[in-house]
Amino acid sequence: MKTFLLLLIAIFPIQSTDWQLDFEKAKQMAQAEHKLILLNFSGSDWCGPCIRMHKEILDTDAFGQFAKERLVLVSADFPRSKKNALSTEQQKKNDQLAETYNNKGAFPLTLLLTADGKLLKTWDGLPKLTTAEFTQQIQSVIDASH
Repeated sequence: MKTFLLLLIAIFPIQSTDWQLDFEKAKQMAQAEHKLILLNFSGSDWCGPCIRMHKEILDTDAFGQFAKERLVLVSADFPRSKKNALSTEQQKKNDQLAETYNNKGAFPLTLLLTADGKLLKTWDGLPKLTTAEFTQQIQSVIDASH
């Protein structure tokens, strides 16, 4: 049975969405790969709409496949629980991102940015969209920027 499961895992790799934590690194990646940046501000352990956005849109296989080809994803998480606490360095990075892009402290807040950090589109709160509608909005911005 174990061999069968290992074979299934090898044949059907698990789709995981690669979220960056370092915005400067993400900008470099976006420039090198000619992609846009999707920056998501979240409270992963206290913000119900943030948790729902991840579950219903950002963590779906459909979004993961779309993002892998077109976006560099950046997570700016602000957990409250001590067990989920970020390193001091990561907290500072997220605070700096919030000062620049989320000075009102909105959660969730999702931004579509150019590789150099210019704002293209904002979703304030949990979008009332399906994953397909959300990705179509992103694709429309990509199409308009080319």
